[in-house]
Amino acid sequence: MALLRLFLKPGVDKQNTEYGAEGGWVDCDHVRFRYGLPEKMGGWKPFGDVATYLVGAASEIFTWNSLDGSPYAAIGTNKKVYAFYGGTWKDITPIRRTVTGTITFDTTDTLTRVVVNDTGHGAIAGAFVTFSNVTGNPGGIPNASLNNEFEIIEVLNANEYTITSPTAATSTATAAGTADAAYQINTGSDKSFIDFGWGVGTWGLGTWGTPRTPSAALQLLSQVWQFDNFGEKLILQNVDGGIYEWTPTTSLATRATAIANAPTKSKYALVSTPDRHLICFGTEATIGTPATQDPMFVRFASQEDINDFTPTATNTAGGQRLTDGNEIITALRSRGQILIWTDTSLHGMQYLGPPYTFGFQQLGANCGVIGPHASADVNGVAYWMSKDAFFVFDGTVKKIPCTVQDYVYKDINIVQAQKVHVGINTQFNEVTWWYCSFTSDYIDRFVTYNYLENVWSIGTMPRTAWTDIGTFEKPIATQYDQDSMASTISTIYGLTAGRSIIYNQEDGVNANGSAMNSYIYSGYFDIGDGDNMLLMSRFIPDFKNQVGNLTVRLLLRPYPQASASPSSLDPYVITPTTEKVDTRARGRQIQLRIESNEVDGNWRFGTMRVDLQADGLR
Repeated sequence: MALLRLFLKPGVDKQNTEYGAEGGWVDCDHVRFRYGLPEKMGGWKPFGDVATYLVGAASEIFTWNSLDGSPYAAIGTNKKVYAFYGGTWKDITPIRRTVTGTITFDTTDTLTRVVVNDTGHGAIAGAFVTFSNVTGNPGGIPNASLNNEFEIIEVLNANEYTITSPTAATSTATAAGTADAAYQINTGSDKSFIDFGWGVGTWGLGTWGTPRTPSAALQLLSQVWQFDNFGEKLILQNVDGGIYEWTPTTSLATRATAIANAPTKSKYALVSTPDRHLICFGTEATIGTPATQDPMFVRFASQEDINDFTPTATNTAGGQRLTDGNEIITALRSRGQILIWTDTSLHGMQYLGPPYTFGFQQLGANCGVIGPHASADVNGVAYWMSKDAFFVFDGTVKKIPCTVQDYVYKDINIVQAQKVHVGINTQFNEVTWWYCSFTSDYIDRFVTYNYLENVWSIGTMPRTAWTDIGTFEKPIATQYDQDSMASTISTIYGLTAGRSIIYNQEDGVNANGSAMNSYIYSGYFDIGDGDNMLLMSRFIPDFKNQVGNLTVRLLLRPYPQASASPSSLDPYVITPTTEKVDTRARGRQIQLRIESNEVDGNWRFGTMRVDLQADGLR
């Protein structure tokens, strides 16, 4: 019989059944759609060609150029902030407290556990402290061993905590030696916790034996950073925390510092353009008083002055409270305005000039965003992920029809919504959201929308942060391993597990030097009607840019609810020179599967042609 072309429409459809999605695709991994056809995604390699490990779970990558054109990058994790320049990463985490000469140490003979005495230290377990000018060789530990950076292991009380020394003590000592100390800002969790019921809240809240009310629920969100530019200066917002600044230097020798006179607790921050106001969202009603934080209040500094947030008759500082929603989640510069998302709504913020400076209007309701990094702008069009749907704003708020919506929202771990991160890949017209699956507290899945071709795909690449090409030639992304003990860019004693590795994306076709397992499965389509069966005796493969072998599988079943079985000659290995494949595939419905798992392998699917002929039941 004549060869028939097998046309399959682009995009993954998981809203339909596998039979209902006839003529399309129902599952894939490490595959994208381009010009209507599926192809293997690009690979990744270590950023800078050398594996670099940072402490903690990265939540933000930001790249920019200084005024002289030099490229910089910054990454924020739940434990640190790092800056990159000229092939070098440095720790620029802000210092919250310094102490001179009053630190002492308690030691126990033969042990590396050291108790540090510092009245009112304010530290938490997992935070970092650096000692200098140590004297007295406390407990026989050489001064040089303590003149280092340490992770705080345990907080004993308001005046004592423990560290792990690189050298064991040779005697037991109390309040020995002296030292200076520099405490970095306290760290946050690499995952979120939400708890209700018995034992939640502070001691004495409620009565014995009764569960807490919902208002007493304990919510601890993972620590997230958000960065922006004020000229060449880096603005660093610790989401739901303080705001800092850092000026690029060729030596990367300076740390970020708190912005003077700015709010000390905000949910988000960015700089408006072209008027250049630093804006804090979900911030303090009284500057410098965290207890007055209003999650719906917007406060902006005076034009061109990031240190002046107090409104006067001679500046443009001011503020406005939004009304629809419980808290502001994020904000984004877009075409002609700043978009502000609460947990339930979307608002626009436009520069008006004196005397009001900014005007506000509500743009949409029941369209809140799921997390602080879940929205992106592409050429003036905003895309975002809410807690139950995907949205677009192009002048009007609209839901995006999504053929994988049920799959994503039935699988997402909503407790870890703070971690959802969106990345733009302009080379392939893609917006991708990475999220935690239902059984995971760490990002392990993604969903991608091709906004030009209006198609969706899914996969399992775990990326906690992403930035598009621009300052650097490749997109940059991070992957987090909560169990990793790999060596980091600096020596820290007592360092616990949890590392982020940095990758160049769309670099080659391999997964950091290993084979990338890519596959795509079609829906089941009919090859016969009624009681009649058809026999597929052969097919003509059609692949472009194929490197290495790949596998084609044909799964057959007689009815939609029946179990599938492979054809008798399955699987079929397709080489770059394969001209035709004999199949002997017999049934009413068939599913096409394309799979690849070779180092340096690559492929792009075209239009397969099949040889069909009538066959009977027996």
